[in-house]
Amino acid sequence: MKNELIEMLCKKSFKYSQTPIFKLVSGEMSCFYVNCKPTILNPRGMFLVGHLIFEEIKTLGLAGVGGLTFGADPIAIATAFVSEIKNNPVNAFSIRKDQKDHGIIKWVEGDLQPGARVAILEDVVTTGGSTIKAIERARSEGLDVVKVVTLIDRQEKGIEKIKQHVEDVSSIITRDELIAAYGNYSTI
Repeated sequence: MKNELIEMLCKKSFKYSQTPIFKLVSGEMSCFYVNCKPTILNPRGMFLVGHLIFEEIKTLGLAGVGGLTFGADPIAIATAFVSEIKNNPVNAFSIRKDQKDHGIIKWVEGDLQPGARVAILEDVVTTGGSTIKAIERARSEGLDVVKVVTLIDRQEKGIEKIKQHVEDVSSIITRDELIAAYGNYSTI
């Protein structure tokens, strides 16, 4: 499944250049860019991602998986769906980027109780900043964050920063794996 996902990412989501032409959220320029949405919102991509993430978390006794909206939402939903098929149900949850100012004011949306063991999911980790924000917001709602899983690690020290907040961190695919496969599958 992992090789099929790498192929799909290379065809739909990953762009590479010998020179830094892609502007990142940080404002820095990069030789590569990853937009996972075309892959993780594709039915086959969702199937692959859900199964691969579920394999990472299935033995942890988690109540939920989720992360910052919108990047983590389809990954969490796919994982929750697979967890039900595998008779090991885990709820999906979503963490808001901005706290709502009406009703019950909270960061996390989902069917979870304080103290629930959860994993934070991320589509792409670069600096780790958005993942750390998700960890902090989940903890502020009383959730016990025991694992972080990212679909893609850009290998720019973000994982190391995340490990300062959560010890158990894993990646499904690395930048090096995408670059190695890119020439075989890219549509450019």
